[in-house]
Amino acid sequence: MTYRIGIINVTGYAGMEAARLLWKHPGARIVAATGRSLAGKRLGDAFPHLALYGDFTITEEIETDVDIVFSALPTGESAKACAPLIAQGVKCIDIAADFRLREPGAFEQWIGGGKPHPMPELLSEAVYGLPELNRDRIREARVVANPGCYPATSILALAPAVAAGIVGPQIVVDAKSGISGAGRGSGGTFGFGDVNEDVSAYKIANHNHQPEIQQELAGLREGPAPKVTFVPHLIPMTRGIHATCYAPLARPVTQAEVTGLYRDFYRDAPFTNVTEAPPHTKHTLGNNMCLVHPVVDERNGMLVAVGVLDNLVKGAAGQAIENMNLMLGLDQPAGLDHPAMFP
Repeated sequence: MTYRIGIINVTGYAGMEAARLLWKHPGARIVAATGRSLAGKRLGDAFPHLALYGDFTITEEIETDVDIVFSALPTGESAKACAPLIAQGVKCIDIAADFRLREPGAFEQWIGGGKPHPMPELLSEAVYGLPELNRDRIREARVVANPGCYPATSILALAPAVAAGIVGPQIVVDAKSGISGAGRGSGGTFGFGDVNEDVSAYKIANHNHQPEIQQELAGLREGPAPKVTFVPHLIPMTRGIHATCYAPLARPVTQAEVTGLYRDFYRDAPFTNVTEAPPHTKHTLGNNMCLVHPVVDERNGMLVAVGVLDNLVKGAAGQAIENMNLMLGLDQPAGLDHPAMFP
């Protein structure tokens, strides 16, 4: 059986990346892709790197029956577009942030700019789409909240340590992103002349990914929720997330103990690997891997955990396809088992 896929807003980076990755998927094919600004154009004419899709045409709305949709609309618009499809029995994967925070008040405070959640009745059933933590729940879900790229990296770097209770509640995440993380329609100061030869921090301790990281780490163990300070930086590269996470150790541990703990935690995770050496963002360029590297600073009683991934693949479209595979009963790695591009 071949499942029918729809992409809402194929014209953004995440939407077009999903189309690229789905081209050779063994169990799914795109039958509908929307993009209001380019409705009526052939996908390959709008985006020449997708010319293999031939006469496939972008439409204004989903106009044919689909089994599952990816919504790559901006945050705040995505839930409204997904709701009628969900009501018709279509499974939905939201690549925006609309369903990531479980409390409606948290959406209003951190994401909605003071506006209430557009579909709060769906929040209780939305499953956070990180298979390393929620594989079985994703299989049964009809609504999946695809993680943010920064949170996916940071959570995967920290999850084994938090779950095992070897770190205290105070966590600092220092993260860097390529400019594609801002989205194709972001505008603003993301031109070459603005970002080249420049590094800058932004939304310091006030980024909407901060409560997302805290929420998911809090679910890994009993007791008070971790206190997460999150500082993102923009760096002059196209793709990639690099997160260096710091947490005081709750008890003495050895490097060998922590490495073994991480490898056990990710033993059955096809897309998260524990590395011997600090990973580079280019080690994940174009593929669905997250590479993590935990280090024990014994002199100072700290855990330093590094995570890297491609923000458009494991941080967006690839993670969405991984979730799709689970939701449809397909092999989890289907269509995603290719190496990174290097150099």
